Amino acid sequence: MKALNHPRVAAESVSETRLWQRLMELAACGGMANGGVNRQALSPEDTAARRLVVTWGEAIGLNAFTDEIGNLYLRREGTDPAAAPVVTGSHLDSQPMGGKFDGAYGVMAGLEALHAMHEAGVETKRPVEVVAWTNEEGSRFQPGTMGSAIFAGQMDLAEVLAVRDRAGLTVAEALDAVLAATPEVKARPSGFPIAAYIEAHIEQGPLLEAAGKPIGVVRGVQGMRWFTIDVKGEAAHAGTTPLRHRKDALKAAIAMVRALEEAMYDETDTVRFTVGRFDVEPGSPNTVPARVLFTIDLRHPETAVLDRLSACIRPLCQANANDCPVTVQQTAESAPTVFDPAVVDVVDRWRRDLAFAGMEMVSGAGHDAIYMAGICPTGMIFVPCESGISHNETESATPADLAAGTKVLTAALVDFANR
Repeated sequence: MKALNHPRVAAESVSETRLWQRLMELAACGGMANGGVNRQALSPEDTAARRLVVTWGEAIGLNAFTDEIGNLYLRREGTDPAAAPVVTGSHLDSQPMGGKFDGAYGVMAGLEALHAMHEAGVETKRPVEVVAWTNEEGSRFQPGTMGSAIFAGQMDLAEVLAVRDRAGLTVAEALDAVLAATPEVKARPSGFPIAAYIEAHIEQGPLLEAAGKPIGVVRGVQGMRWFTIDVKGEAAHAGTTPLRHRKDALKAAIAMVRALEEAMYDETDTVRFTVGRFDVEPGSPNTVPARVLFTIDLRHPETAVLDRLSACIRPLCQANANDCPVTVQQTAESAPTVFDPAVVDVVDRWRRDLAFAGMEMVSGAGHDAIYMAGICPTGMIFVPCESGISHNETESATPADLAAGTKVLTAALVDFANR
């Protein structure tokens, strides 16, 4: 490899200032008075963000494309245009009360990587592309990660296009408006071969900040299982019904949660067990609760642990039901994702070569990289976010940490693009 095309040359051309300025300008698309961002998928705000990204890309000679679900790609050609590209990116849509960095950082880091290659005059054998996946968050249209799932062949396009938002607008109708507003973006089909995919993202957790390390080398994404527990009791007058004659659904549900908390205890603090919803009926101060519905979100990086813990949920609920009928239903499942060791190794090697402190870690949240891992070598790079806060207007990250992650990303992209 010629010295000019060395990954370090490109990484050293990353501009912390330019990256930060673009993130702040992008945050104005859907920006709120409190500093947060509300940029729903395929909305006018999302369209404005897309146009901005396309404009920045065109200024350095990148070609813009979109596909049948509206994923946006910016392509930097390689010396072998027929070679499968190396791809990086994330998403531009946000939560309704979201922050400036979730998703947006991955797209801007990818664009900055390509800009650094351009400024340094670095050539790559393979093309390098940055992608903004459509509707990762799933806050306007459900489910989330639509763009990457369609690309990977894991969702049906017709079914996705027919999904409606709360106002009754379909994905297809919203997408048509986006495409009409960006006529300069050429159409091409999704599902093309990819040599490697690397996604940069804020951690959305507190581990990197607590460790004082700017780079997280992500080796996978933990698995997830959701359950709904329905406890049936019997409504009765709170003043006249003796305790021994009651079928109190709330007391039974509380006993279940206590028993489950004990069963899920993990000294390593790797298990994630959350009761996120707890509905009580009839909800009257002077009536014994007749029904409780609560949910469980269970996560862990290992399938065997998820199997073991999932298997104890129904018997523990039944054992603590106190004569109240209880129904346990699993409502969702996502298997653990293990990223390609070669990608993990390259990311970590360039992290060390560029002298950034780091640590290997598993992602607690889902990302588009989950679907990409099923079709090509995939990895992720995390950078710290203040107090681990995300999906929140106060979401924050430092320019230095964001630039560090982008430099590692840039070096890794050039490395893979010259293979």
